[in-house]
Amino acid sequence: MALAILGLFLPILPTTPFLLLAAACFARSSPRFHSWLIGNRVFGLYIRNYQEGRAMRPLHKAISLLLLWAVLGFTAWFAVSSIWARGLLVVVGIGVTVHLLTLKGAAHSRRRRE
Repeated sequence: MALAILGLFLPILPTTPFLLLAAACFARSSPRFHSWLIGNRVFGLYIRNYQEGRAMRPLHKAISLLLLWAVLGFTAWFAVSSIWARGLLVVVGIGVTVHLLTLKGAAHSRRRRE
């Protein structure tokens, strides 16, 4: 959970994987903490949508992709001088982009339930 919270403020540290891992671990180890996390006003809706298969709203996907490529581009241009490191950033960016684009959207799931 601490790494997920740090990821909110540090662009190089991902929030989502740590947040989902914390939710999965709490679901198995502590129903009390899992309920707290699911009911949290900041993270709760986000985790519930992911766990229920609704994943992300299209607007959140677009914002995530925009921020992803902005941070990766900035890092590749200003912070990394090695060509292989820049290539690695591009590969990671492509992998995350493919993952986000293949997630079901919240609007799609809502139509399915009706």
